[in-house]
Amino acid sequence: MVTLLAAPAEPLTDAGDAQLIVAAVLGIAAVVVLIAWGKVHPFLALILGAGVLGVAAGVGAEAIVTSFSGGVGSTVGGVGLLIALGAMIGGLLAESGGADGIVTRIVDRVSGRGLPWAMAGVAALIGLPLFFEVGVVLLVPIVLLVAKRTGVSLMKVGIPALAGLSVLHGLVPPHPGPLVAISSLNADLGLTLGLGLLIAIPTVIVAGPVFGNMISRYVPATIPEALLPTRTPAAVGGAERGAAE
Repeated sequence: MVTLLAAPAEPLTDAGDAQLIVAAVLGIAAVVVLIAWGKVHPFLALILGAGVLGVAAGVGAEAIVTSFSGGVGSTVGGVGLLIALGAMIGGLLAESGGADGIVTRIVDRVSGRGLPWAMAGVAALIGLPLFFEVGVVLLVPIVLLVAKRTGVSLMKVGIPALAGLSVLHGLVPPHPGPLVAISSLNADLGLTLGLGLLIAIPTVIVAGPVFGNMISRYVPATIPEALLPTRTPAAVGGAERGAAE
């Protein structure tokens, strides 16, 4: 029997570890500067940041384009459909009034200092059976409506929601992400759940409500009106009553 082994792929660059670290820092810095100060669209900023990283790492122009195209293609192929379907469900949730109903329940029961904590809990519950990307697009209309209706800073409710979703995605089964890792590593589900909760709870507290309350004092965030739902149950009901009269 003859076994054919594929030749190992040639590295894109022969740069050392130090140069690669510097290149990564420069690439991230370029993305942050372009988005925060240059007001460049995030997708375009990521493309330019990838170019900066490649040049700083000593990668040729053709190799940069080829590597970037391959990476984007594999990522879109893996999660693109999930993101698209999640965006559709998020749009339906917003336009059908479902998001408005969730927000009404939250606002009626929690207010003031408890609102960031409630948002972290809601994000954890909504995101439990969903991949991170889908959870984000589902939470966007809820976070925007809560901030709009209560007058609370968008950072104060958005950061806790993102923290609850992120920590759940990375640490706590039965979320799909940790379940995939458990299956791949043949880990113990119960032990992983216990240790995950032990780490997740303080992480959500610090990275969510605590950090959100602090950062909202220094980072003003306006609510993008274009992303707010255009229809709510109240509006639809009012229109129907007006037509009947």
